[in-house]
Amino acid sequence: MVLFARGLYRIARASARASRCQWALSSLQSPRNQSTQLLESATHFYSPIDSSQKVLGCRVFYSWVSNALANVGHQTQRQSSPAAEEKLDPFSLVADELSLLANRLRTMVVAEVPKLASAAEYFFKIGAEGKRFRPTVLLLMATAIDAPILRPLPDTTVDTLPMELRTRQQCVAEITEMIHVASLLHDDVLDDADTRRGVGSLNFVMGNKLAVLAGDFLLSRACVALASLKNTEVVSLLARVVEHLVTGETMQMTTTSEQRCSMEYYMQKTYYKTASLISNSCKAIALLAGQTAEVAMLAYDYGKNLGLAFQLIDDVLDFTGTSASLGKGSLSDISHGIITAPILFAIEEFPELRSIVDRGFDNPTNVDLALEYLGKSKGIERTRELATMHANLASAAIDSLPESDDENVLKSRRALLELTQRVITRTK
Repeated sequence: MVLFARGLYRIARASARASRCQWALSSLQSPRNQSTQLLESATHFYSPIDSSQKVLGCRVFYSWVSNALANVGHQTQRQSSPAAEEKLDPFSLVADELSLLANRLRTMVVAEVPKLASAAEYFFKIGAEGKRFRPTVLLLMATAIDAPILRPLPDTTVDTLPMELRTRQQCVAEITEMIHVASLLHDDVLDDADTRRGVGSLNFVMGNKLAVLAGDFLLSRACVALASLKNTEVVSLLARVVEHLVTGETMQMTTTSEQRCSMEYYMQKTYYKTASLISNSCKAIALLAGQTAEVAMLAYDYGKNLGLAFQLIDDVLDFTGTSASLGKGSLSDISHGIITAPILFAIEEFPELRSIVDRGFDNPTNVDLALEYLGKSKGIERTRELATMHANLASAAIDSLPESDDENVLKSRRALLELTQRVITRTK
């Protein structure tokens, strides 16, 4: 899958100029020195952590802060409208389009072999498709950036009429959902999971081999849809996402003792496994609309920080939620030896927890000891604070979009802001 993704990426790069992005490097200090923050500029990376960066254990970690944040001071007031106080349900705002997408997705995953068809459509069936969080974000973003286009749309071949813009953006949402579901199918096989979205996981119901093949099939369908967009920059972005998913999963499986207890490494892995898909898909939405590089990066920054906040809260809920509310077994991460932010923060307060982590969690006694230390620490609280920080950065990206007085644009932006709050206050 990595070789295939790289192949697509290189084809795209050969015919489209790669855009450079600027990231800001933020260091969140330990509780003894929280008043100081460092913002530095850094180049956008697509590869694992640069070997020249020293891993400093659990004392320091890096989070990625949008370079737009450096200039956000002049625009701290959120754009408002007469209906600004109206409570918005982001999902209801795009409900009709979500239904259209769901129907199209069920059509797109039809396969000639009945068994493969049943497996591929397993999480696209009515009642099993989840909340469709990512398509909702992308459809709202498509409207939120509907500002005057300041550069010409990419040329199309003379013998092909361009698809209507909104349809193309819907296609990105469909591609994103197929890539997401494919990654879930593969993850469940690797984790030997038996539940997903409150039902039996596909590997549990139909076996590992069919689950892997169904994931591969969904990725192939996503690639066909991606090619239909005929936009090399978008192909490059989303092909890179597939590579990131594989890289992140490999990072999780092959960690050294130092890496397991490095917040920097954890956040990099989290970006690859969770935030890359939504951030690059948001950027693709802007690129299809012909938006400026600045607007495209604001869309990217929103998705990146929303994705990081989402995963951080997921890590909290793995300790505080129940199997019924999460749709999967709680304590699943630590049971599989996966160390997440709450435990990493707890190690900062109780360094003796490190030796328990190093021993592993095959022994249930070690799990109980780790949970005891976590309960005494501020690990859960600090993880929620970090998630809130990223949610605020996502909101700042929306606030920095070009001003608009279009009511639909403003509604969609408010809905995107509402999503940042829902992400950090959710209980499942």
